[in-house]
Amino acid sequence: MTMKKILYFIAIAILISGCTNLDETLYDKISGDNYPENDDQVANLTVEAYTQLQNMVDDNGWWFLAQEISSDEMCCPTRDTDWDDGGKWRTVHQQSWGTSNDFEAVNNMWSLMWGGVTTANQIIDRFRMMEASESVLKKQAEMETFRSFFYYLLIDNFGDVPYLTTTVDAPEQPTKVARAAIFDSLTTTIERNLPYLSASTSNKTMVTKATAFAILAKLYLNAEVYTGTPRWQEAYNYCDSLIIPNGFPFGSDISAPFVTENSTNGEIIFSIPYDETTFQGFRLHMRCIHYQSKYTFNMTVEPWNGFATLEAFYDSYENNDLRKSAWFLSGQQYYYNSSEIILDALTGNPLIFNKEIPALQLNSTYDRDVIRSSGIRPCKYEITPGALENLSNDFVIFRITDFYLMRAEAAIRLGQNGDADLNMIRQRAGVADISGATLDDVLAERGREMFSEGHRRQDLIRFGEWNKDWWEKPARTGTDIFPIPKWAIDENPNLQ
Repeated sequence: MTMKKILYFIAIAILISGCTNLDETLYDKISGDNYPENDDQVANLTVEAYTQLQNMVDDNGWWFLAQEISSDEMCCPTRDTDWDDGGKWRTVHQQSWGTSNDFEAVNNMWSLMWGGVTTANQIIDRFRMMEASESVLKKQAEMETFRSFFYYLLIDNFGDVPYLTTTVDAPEQPTKVARAAIFDSLTTTIERNLPYLSASTSNKTMVTKATAFAILAKLYLNAEVYTGTPRWQEAYNYCDSLIIPNGFPFGSDISAPFVTENSTNGEIIFSIPYDETTFQGFRLHMRCIHYQSKYTFNMTVEPWNGFATLEAFYDSYENNDLRKSAWFLSGQQYYYNSSEIILDALTGNPLIFNKEIPALQLNSTYDRDVIRSSGIRPCKYEITPGALENLSNDFVIFRITDFYLMRAEAAIRLGQNGDADLNMIRQRAGVADISGATLDDVLAERGREMFSEGHRRQDLIRFGEWNKDWWEKPARTGTDIFPIPKWAIDENPNLQ
């Protein structure tokens, strides 16, 4: 574990032992005159908010899974009796939920995002009751921006939602606010707080000015979806705000942001500091690689043999693209540090990952090797030898490469040339430059570069591709948002 992660978890421990209850009633137990007593204690009040990020990647929160499995990048085939799970993976990949609002993805995402908003509001309310010192104003700005991040996720995934900025006298059954109005408030809130945010480019796990620029760039890039009015110039400008100061160097190694010890990688803007034992919740490798892949990585636990990459998406990479060989497991598999092939224990045959997945439901009518070995496996984040069920890699929420691609897109939409930014990405990947890049080129390159980082659903919506057909997902009509969970509507009919 890196020193940075150790300090992060010490801060969490201090908060948990000292003040886990952030409700207003806390003032009945600890005098506001006595706590916080110094800037460190003020800072500790924000730690509980960051723990709300812990469930974003796995099924306790479903955000990452919903963005990727619902897209043309990744699927989770039913493998005979494995991975059926009531059909939830097919429902998400085929976008076949219709008007149904009672399935795991929306239930857990809704809880995740409102947990982030509510916790941030509780902390902000606490700051509002304190003397407005410089340290308090800075941490309040940080939390208002943090809350804006979760509201950005809410309007992106659910559209119109309640908009609450305090827990004091908040209505028990709040009404929904139009997504466009929330967009306006978010951009205003973040821009107002910019002067108070840290200018640090080395702190990757706390909200900084760069994090705020990233959220604003995302909001403005998707403004036409959220409000009906495009805001390409503002998106371009905020990408510039991240790129021009050069605080986040564009590295030469395509995989450096995803290695196990990636917490100080210069390309990363904002990330979740996972740890295999003390801050768990990153199990993507377990969901993707084969049972016998434990021998490839010298693991003591057995992976679950689930997720795979769609054939057409895998084929979108050129054969000499460095990302194709680095970020996927394909072909014949081997033991750790050995040339011997891995044998599937059930068949005695070599374990070979083939790109063709015959069907989303691989039932018993298919050959056993086909059922268990179909599909190229995502492996973008390093699986270190001896990896456990949870990874210690920090999960990247924002990195600078994304904003070069976003700037290229905004430039093209403004009638300008985006070749330079796009070709930086392609040159690093070892593929030829593009001249006169189009929006189709941008979407394809975003797919190849930002694969498995949680951006694909949003990109497909923005480019008008979300409702189109691919593989076993038919074309559909209707909304680009998820339904609000039934249990939430039962508790608050105003969410209907």
